Amino acid sequence: MKKTGLTLGKFAPFHKGHQFLIETAFREVDELMILVYETGLMDAPLQVRANWIRKLYPQVRVIEAWGGPPGYGNSPEIVKEQNDYILSVIGDEKITHFFSGEFYGEHVSKALGANDRRVDPDRRHLPVSGTQIRQDLFANRKFVDPLVYRDLVTWVCFMGAPSTGKTTLVQALAEKYQTVFMTEYGGEYWRENHVDRRITLDQFEEIPLEHMRREDVLVQDANQYLFCDTCPITTYVYAKDYHGEAGPVLEKAARDSQSRYDLFFLCDADIPYADTWDRSGDVKRQWFQNQIKGDLAERRIPYFVLRGGVEERIAQVEHVLSRFKKFGNLTELFMVSSSKNC
Repeated sequence: MKKTGLTLGKFAPFHKGHQFLIETAFREVDELMILVYETGLMDAPLQVRANWIRKLYPQVRVIEAWGGPPGYGNSPEIVKEQNDYILSVIGDEKITHFFSGEFYGEHVSKALGANDRRVDPDRRHLPVSGTQIRQDLFANRKFVDPLVYRDLVTWVCFMGAPSTGKTTLVQALAEKYQTVFMTEYGGEYWRENHVDRRITLDQFEEIPLEHMRREDVLVQDANQYLFCDTCPITTYVYAKDYHGEAGPVLEKAARDSQSRYDLFFLCDADIPYADTWDRSGDVKRQWFQNQIKGDLAERRIPYFVLRGGVEERIAQVEHVLSRFKKFGNLTELFMVSSSKNC
């Protein structure tokens, strides 16, 4: 007889305790179904939480439980509401095992006519809970898969031509927020590999892959924010300047950058130009600044312009971050800002 397991939850966020339950279920059943409920416990929407499970366990059947009952408890009314909803979603599917670590395992298993399979109900194998992680994600990040953790960090990208203060700013912000920052890899690569101040089109293809790889490593130690000094879009603008085109790898990386980062800031060229050997002059700075603005506009990427000294710029960033929600509607931030100015 085919063994079909079922488990459910809000997975807010999906953590290693959930993974232990799922992996235990895999050893005991032929097929596993997972219901993912809506929740107001965290900003990550249902689709994001469901996709964490799909990506980590592509062999499971993930069902997005839209419209599920919000109640939680063991009163007769809540129990009936929960059981009725689960049965309506499952339909004619025969569930043989219901997996959980909670009290509701008893009544749901009974309603399904399935084995009540409790997994680590006392949290002895993994002493962690969603509540604990939500209270301090950074301190409890060891209990969260890297794929999930990177989705819960706010990725902040700083754009701008050379000598617009990006490096100084990301370092200062990282210190202020006690987190990590990503340096500009493209500049590092150019200084190590240029010949007569030029690199080839194929060399430009190498830059975004290493830049993103380093970001993916850094984000695992990010405390709420990862501050990034430029991104592949900047490399794309440089390639267009050097060669009039960009290769397919860089094209894709620049396109993916549109959703890779949560916030974009453009550092204005209103500070004195620092004329170092690896730069091409203030006229070229203005040219690059216009090219970057144009590229952001072409990609329809919203961005905030930062002006003034370092402290002024930090205050401007702080103003945005204090109102920004990772999975929120960016236009609401603008509405809040405009209402404050009325």
